[in-house]
Amino acid sequence: MRWKLNSSVYKRVPSRETAMEPDVETPMRMTDAAGTGPSWRMSLPHVCVATLTSFLFGYHSGVVNEPLESISTDLGFAGNTLAEGLVVSICLGGAFIGCLFSGSIADGIGRRRAFQLSALPMIVGAAISALTNSLEGMLLGRFLVGTGMGLGPPVASLYITEVSPPSVRGTYGSFVQIATCLGIIVSLLIGAPVKDIDRWWRVCFWVAAVPATLQALAMEFCVESPQWLYKCGRTIEAEMQLEKLVGPLHVKSAMAELSRSERDDGESVKYSELFYGRHFNVVFIGGVLFALQQFSGINSVFYFSSTVFRGVGVPANLANICMGISNLSGSIIAMVLMDKLGRKMLLSGSFLGMAFAMGLQAVGANRQYLGSTSVYLSVGGILLFVLSFSLGAGPVPGLLLPEIFPNKIRAKAVALCMSVHWIVNFFVSLLFLRLLEQLGPQVLYTIFSSVCVVAAIFVRRHIVETKGKSLQEIEVSLLQAQ
Repeated sequence: MRWKLNSSVYKRVPSRETAMEPDVETPMRMTDAAGTGPSWRMSLPHVCVATLTSFLFGYHSGVVNEPLESISTDLGFAGNTLAEGLVVSICLGGAFIGCLFSGSIADGIGRRRAFQLSALPMIVGAAISALTNSLEGMLLGRFLVGTGMGLGPPVASLYITEVSPPSVRGTYGSFVQIATCLGIIVSLLIGAPVKDIDRWWRVCFWVAAVPATLQALAMEFCVESPQWLYKCGRTIEAEMQLEKLVGPLHVKSAMAELSRSERDDGESVKYSELFYGRHFNVVFIGGVLFALQQFSGINSVFYFSSTVFRGVGVPANLANICMGISNLSGSIIAMVLMDKLGRKMLLSGSFLGMAFAMGLQAVGANRQYLGSTSVYLSVGGILLFVLSFSLGAGPVPGLLLPEIFPNKIRAKAVALCMSVHWIVNFFVSLLFLRLLEQLGPQVLYTIFSSVCVVAAIFVRRHIVETKGKSLQEIEVSLLQAQ
């Protein structure tokens, strides 16, 4: 199925609230008499607070990379590779659980309270990790942190999508990827003195509690999502929050747009309803998109790049710095281009760039015939792969899915699709080294490259362009097109 946005569908779609029913012949835009939209400045502070979740996600993803050796020595499990692997990967188990429940939590208590709830296990988990004197305590702390890591990012995607003006929604959505990159870089910088200062790794975990506490407090001063309030039937509150986001001049047109959304009608959507009926196709596309993102091999690159770099004689520290710069640079470029070129073009171009980069790595793996040239191809391929990923395949899915899911199912559908991300992430990470050993780098990298080509084709055939469209325009158009 290929969906296209078509304003003519409004001729057949009635408003859900007759009191604020807009002219169904012409979609209403959030513009005033002068034809200008709401200022991006009013929503920016709320978006910045929300992206602290993504910063924490990046920080906790990288916080044990440098200190792991010191942690294992101090806690008495040095040389136990299984224990070391659990310290790194147990976050994935917690993240899956947190992500799976994020939709119900965000719909049940609202986006703001969900942010605060996600910060709580991150604060407690970081404190337990910093204070523990045993492996069991470290695993408990990392698991709690993982639940917050799983709960926070889906809520951030929802919240940023729902409070951002259409004209800058793509730009704001890119903040998530940039914040994640910054979190990883900061974790590497904070962890740098770990070999020189005794028990510095405890400081690394204490540092993580600071932004989590800051977000929990700052959310008290942020707006609640008008989309969620309207969906719950709290129309007056939704109007009050919109005034803080778009200004008094745009509230009427913004409420008219909200009136196009589906209401809960007193019954919440069950997860089982996402697997059949009219919502199945859009949820299926979202799940496949996240699966393809992970099957592209991106996390095998992030998790095991140091091994690859060391194999070609490049120091791990230099490799991490180069990858961080590449990731951050691509994310900044994506932020600039997201609302100019659009989601679809960035996403398909990103996957094609990743396919080419994986092809370079496959060719570079043939050291017997290429000699020193293989080093440049391997290193260049990894850096180009990370750059290409950060241009589209990284930031776009988390922004695009909340845009294309109807308001009624948005929170649970995003949670379900991001759960697919965690499941595939776990299996790719678990099996990568075994497949590398069994198949060899050339075959495995060729498989990853082929997946990226398939992903680009999938995007071209099934993904709609949402640039500049209000959430209600997208919702009405997609539901009518089914």
